[in-house]
Amino acid sequence: MKIVVIGGTGLIGSKTVERLRRKGHTVLAASPNGGVNTITGEGLAEALAGAQVVIDLANSPSFEDKAVLEFFQTSGRNLLAAEAKAGVKHHIALSIVGAERLPDSGYMRAKVVQEKIIRGSGIPYTIVHSTQFFEFLGGIAQSGTVGNVTTVSSAYFQPIASDDVADIMTDVALAPPVNGVIEIAGPEPIRMSDLVARFLRATNDPRKVTADPHARYFGTELDESSLVPGDHPRIGAIRFEDWFSHSSHQPH
Repeated sequence: MKIVVIGGTGLIGSKTVERLRRKGHTVLAASPNGGVNTITGEGLAEALAGAQVVIDLANSPSFEDKAVLEFFQTSGRNLLAAEAKAGVKHHIALSIVGAERLPDSGYMRAKVVQEKIIRGSGIPYTIVHSTQFFEFLGGIAQSGTVGNVTTVSSAYFQPIASDDVADIMTDVALAPPVNGVIEIAGPEPIRMSDLVARFLRATNDPRKVTADPHARYFGTELDESSLVPGDHPRIGAIRFEDWFSHSSHQPH
């Protein structure tokens, strides 16, 4: 089966491509650097020729409100129009647990618009709502840092390892479309501030964490349920300690 992975050279994309190839599928890792651009439309028709499944993992290069909305609108419309012409049978997109609950975040609003375009496309689809990745912890710490203190939301979240995300995206690509949403999450809910503090300690980072319920995440305040999945998410197997012990963040 031919599967096209848009954003196939990124964190989740590269791991998903590798897994699908190991299972014997023909996989195209599509990216602007490789001549496939969902914003300009360059190379899309050629890339999608003969493809049964498309996995959209593209992300906006800018997180500024207007830019991110324009990215997901333009990319989504161009991609789905090209898929309709190519006769693609299953469109899969990675989105975020709780995006629809966080309208104050420009990024989350843009993801909701992306999902709406998918639902209206007429192409059978599966939208995967994921919690945050362990790989984001350093970035979360950095975004709240002033001096040697980082201020982080004390809301709960349930982060997942990128390897678990790639495993699940691979399974979804080889299953029939659900024409709905699947939620995926890591093994344990934890306060964001607590896990960032644990991550900084593990990396021998001297910054101190201040837990603040009003600290913003992607431009929005969080409440206790904003980023936590519903009743029946698919749970990843990798816990924080196991992820960290195999990550590149370990002190040398």
